[in-house]
Amino acid sequence: MSDDLATLVRRLEVLEAEAEIRRLQARYMFLCDTPCPEWGITDDHHRIELILELYAADAVWEGVGDYYDNQFGRAEGKDQIRAHFERFWGEKRDPALLLNAHYLTSEQIHVNGDEADGQWIHMQPWLYSDGTALLRSSRLNNAFHRAGGRWLITRTRTENVFVAPLPNAFASDYASSSLLMKPS
Repeated sequence: MSDDLATLVRRLEVLEAEAEIRRLQARYMFLCDTPCPEWGITDDHHRIELILELYAADAVWEGVGDYYDNQFGRAEGKDQIRAHFERFWGEKRDPALLLNAHYLTSEQIHVNGDEADGQWIHMQPWLYSDGTALLRSSRLNNAFHRAGGRWLITRTRTENVFVAPLPNAFASDYASSSLLMKPS
């Protein structure tokens, strides 16, 4: 193979890896939205298992910094990550979370062979059943590994940028469930 062709192949492999990592991160955020837009998810246990499929067995999920240390802590391995999400969705919350949508921006993805990292800033509005609402923004610094031809998350690290109250019942119209991916 000529040097030019080998260079093109390496560049194409990096572009394909970036695209796969972008889809992986977006899928994670998609599954974390409320209501969950994935068609056929009937309960939060199912949602959590789909999220865990995106993670390596020894992955770490952690909230870092002044605000997140006490709120999210650190979970190592799929069992602890599952427990983290069960605390978030598994409990009957009062007030219940009615709306939560993740918006990703400021993407940077760096691929080095079978390892990669990515940084994003995300914003998410939250609306609860009692009408209270907030807007949250975080920085994400995540790591990924390709195993068996598939990219997996090896680290989710989130750091608070800000949390701001929104006016009560800021959203007048919102879906109680999603039909986005319902088969036609």
